[in-house]
Amino acid sequence: MANMALKSKVVPGLGFLCVLMLVHKVGAYEFVVGGQKGWSVPSDPNYNPYNQWAESSRFQVGDSIVFNYKSGQDSVLQVKREDYANCNTNSPIRKYSEGHTVIKFNQSGAHYFISGKRENCLKNEKVTVIVLADRSSRSNATTTSPAPSPSAAAPAPTGQQTQSPPPAPSSPTPSPASDHTPSHNAASPISLSFAGTVAAFVASATLFSL
Repeated sequence: MANMALKSKVVPGLGFLCVLMLVHKVGAYEFVVGGQKGWSVPSDPNYNPYNQWAESSRFQVGDSIVFNYKSGQDSVLQVKREDYANCNTNSPIRKYSEGHTVIKFNQSGAHYFISGKRENCLKNEKVTVIVLADRSSRSNATTTSPAPSPSAAAPAPTGQQTQSPPPAPSSPTPSPASDHTPSHNAASPISLSFAGTVAAFVASATLFSL
């Protein structure tokens, strides 16, 4: 009896936790800078792979960017545009040095990040991220509005007949391409955690049903 009472309390609690995780995470994406290699000095100091990666990705408000590096040996500075261009590490907007930095974008526009070591920045350990508007806002903004009805034709003068103009040839309208598909260069979307969360819930429910 005690076991049944425990299961009746734990299983609904797990379900509620899964729902909270889904509501919080669905629709946001995490982008890992440098992939498995992480945040480090590029092998070619004359080439910036981070900017090429950022240009081929699609960042939007609500997404996060992840920097992985060795704490104590490197860091991440969020800086102004001019400090980014000059690799000025003296007056950052924010400084991160914990080794695993996750930064969530709360506003659109350009965001500039450089290494906390100026010599690393001079070797192109820096990245510019352009953040677009929020996905939900863009979806609402693109809602189609009904086309205005054509104005009624003015009556023809007495004694004259009106002729309707020949109908214009119709042309097929191409279906609009979606602009919300994230780049394939992005890390796995957090929304994919839906499957993992559901699987965890089912496994937990099965365990307590034994």
